[in-house]
Amino acid sequence: MSQIITVFGATGIQGGSVIKSLLSDSTLSEEFRIRGVTRDVSTPAAQALAKLAVEVVKGDLSSPSSVAAAVKGSHTVFLVTNFWETMKPEVEIAQGKNVADAAKAAGISHLVFSSLIGVSKATGGKFKNVPHFDGKAEIEEYIRGTGVPSTFFLPGYYMANYIQLLNKNEDGSYTLAYPVGKDTKFPLLDAPADTGKFVKSIIKNREKLLGKHVLGATDYYTTGQIVAGFSEVTGKKASFVQLTAEQYTAALPPILAPALLESHLFIENPGYFAGESLTESLAILEEKPTTWKEFVKGTPAFN
Repeated sequence: MSQIITVFGATGIQGGSVIKSLLSDSTLSEEFRIRGVTRDVSTPAAQALAKLAVEVVKGDLSSPSSVAAAVKGSHTVFLVTNFWETMKPEVEIAQGKNVADAAKAAGISHLVFSSLIGVSKATGGKFKNVPHFDGKAEIEEYIRGTGVPSTFFLPGYYMANYIQLLNKNEDGSYTLAYPVGKDTKFPLLDAPADTGKFVKSIIKNREKLLGKHVLGATDYYTTGQIVAGFSEVTGKKASFVQLTAEQYTAALPPILAPALLESHLFIENPGYFAGESLTESLAILEEKPTTWKEFVKGTPAFN
């Protein structure tokens, strides 16, 4: 009988990508059955998964009993939490701990958690307002403490962000504006296309990756490379403008301004992945990840 891989956030960006990759892999699709956890099993996205022989179940990350039922009988669990759903770090952290506790109680063989570096800790407390990073780091620390066999996937900076961030000017040119220098390196990820490529490889390489970070990005791109690649593919002029912190935050909702400012200053120094090389993480992949130029070419909003 096939073992079960349970995927939280089954209809979301990361979870959906994981399920897609698992279904398309001949080895894993034979070895495992997929259970997809979502808040609403009646949505078109959930129904589409059910037609692909995915066991779609309702799950509430804030309910320990619901989480326990979702992971029951699973060999492997992929967990992604969503800070932006409530924008309350205490809620996200509690949700992550619920799954960690359930995984421990159920004797899960492998928990793959979508984590991030703790910005406050990495900067010695310099940047204290990045809860969408720090909360995931706290969940990771908790998971490690439970002793559940785990691997931590750290997704890079979403390429899709640039659909909003590359602003079109009246003359048809584009501007990318950040509160960081031109040499700042962004580790870019086409999350819908490539999250599953990384997680699939993590599952296949379980033994050597237990307790480790896998960095989910195609490459590091400077702001200059981002605008140059965009121009090369689209034929449209694009330029980078460095903003002051005050200029950057003035255009943001006050509730978001501190987190977005400090997260980008963190990317500038010490770096999104604290300067760590992507080489080892890319080496486990069986499929090539999407490059920035490939993403631009395949994005209707840019063409």
